Amino acid sequence: MGTQPTIDPVPPAGGPAQAIRLTIPAKPEYITLGRLALTGIARLRSEPLSQEVLGDLKLALTEACTNSVRHAYGEAEGVVEIVYELHADRLVVEVSDRGEGFAPPPAPRQLDADELAEGGLGIAIIEALADELEIRDGDGEGGGSRLRFVKRLS
Repeated sequence: MGTQPTIDPVPPAGGPAQAIRLTIPAKPEYITLGRLALTGIARLRSEPLSQEVLGDLKLALTEACTNSVRHAYGEAEGVVEIVYELHADRLVVEVSDRGEGFAPPPAPRQLDADELAEGGLGIAIIEALADELEIRDGDGEGGGSRLRFVKRLS
């Protein structure tokens, strides 16, 4: 039996906000749970997000999760952790895993056909949709990677 999804409230970093941590198995069929949680968190705002902004955030989240699901663990089982922080003026999303990690792409450049066929657009899509993007090695002994993006909401 594999890992089951879990949802935990977490204390937000840097001030009053609402935060939640979702841990899912690193399998494509669980990415939808991340999108559903994002929709629920967005509804906590007093001023709703436009469908366009919510759609952009869901796409960025899907790309971030897909990177972990496809590349972190190979054939082994693992988990992807998503932390959502809803602040008055921004939404912060961090997707992390304890897998192999990956080197972020170099500065913007033209992608060749092989890279596009391999799905090389994920990071570029997130970068285009978010106001801030940070990619770094995971914390702790397990290695892995952390992808954090911020969308300003006001």
